[in-house]
Amino acid sequence: MDQFKAIIVKEEQDQVIYGLENVNLDSLSDGEVLIKVSYSSINYKDMLAVQKNGGVIRNYPLIPGIDLSGTIVHSTDNRYTEGQKVIVTGFAMGMSHTGGFAEYARVPADWIVPLPDNLSLKDAMIFGTAGFTAALSIMALEEKGMDLNKDPRILVTGSTGGVGSIAVQILSKIGYKNIAALVRKENQIDVAKSLGATDVIFADELGELNKPLNKQKFDFVLDTVGGEIASVVIPQISYGGSMSMCGNAGGIKLTSTVLPFILRGINLLGIDSVNVPIKDRGYIWDKIANEWNIAQTTLISEISLEEVPHTIEAIKNGQHLGRTIIKN
Repeated sequence: MDQFKAIIVKEEQDQVIYGLENVNLDSLSDGEVLIKVSYSSINYKDMLAVQKNGGVIRNYPLIPGIDLSGTIVHSTDNRYTEGQKVIVTGFAMGMSHTGGFAEYARVPADWIVPLPDNLSLKDAMIFGTAGFTAALSIMALEEKGMDLNKDPRILVTGSTGGVGSIAVQILSKIGYKNIAALVRKENQIDVAKSLGATDVIFADELGELNKPLNKQKFDFVLDTVGGEIASVVIPQISYGGSMSMCGNAGGIKLTSTVLPFILRGINLLGIDSVNVPIKDRGYIWDKIANEWNIAQTTLISEISLEEVPHTIEAIKNGQHLGRTIIKN
């Protein structure tokens, strides 16, 4: 191939700009495996990647995109062969290594997960990094005692965003019956209910940061936003409960006292999807492909590389719902 399309992020005159360009293989980072990208997805982190001081990309120019699914066209690693369908999420992709917002990507073989049975390349990116993170969050909460048989009260924050929308659907699919979805806007109510939420709570109904301990409303919380929302919720977690944390759209600061932790024994569970060991990823993706597979009911928009800036702006302005995937 002589040239192919890619989104390029650049720094010019102390400004960060990005757009669609024609590039060649020399524009790609090193790796043993060249992949023809079928789909990528747009995540909150991808929006940050194209902002000045977004904290994601530090060396320019770079192709963003923290996940992809596609077909191998060349491999110098004997574990992978031409024509094999694969998934790549996380590690340094879209941060310091060229990413998925392109027609081709080159990655280290150690970053690759073979596409599981029962999952198409499109389905893989309907989940993408967001779905992988949602699965990690649910697994962490279940390891801390979240159990169908106990009918726990579960709160999902950011419930109509990428991670939250998939989390609500998985929780509903596997049988949880008491799922509260946190929303900010009226138009998110019906969306949250359609995903499987049994209750909808507005952010301003949670209360204020004024009590070190509050009424015990939730047994488990799957938090995707951080900041003040997380801070308000912590004093409302019941004795022995847990909260997973995977996002910072609401800010990086956490305001709390030690009381919920030492008087109620609650747990904060940090969720990182970037550096999960490759040996553990196959199991998670198999779970996503089978008993946790909600790809057919997920709210998605499908766009081209040319349409990426529009979606990026929607995410930046808090106007984005569900999942957006990029088809090549």
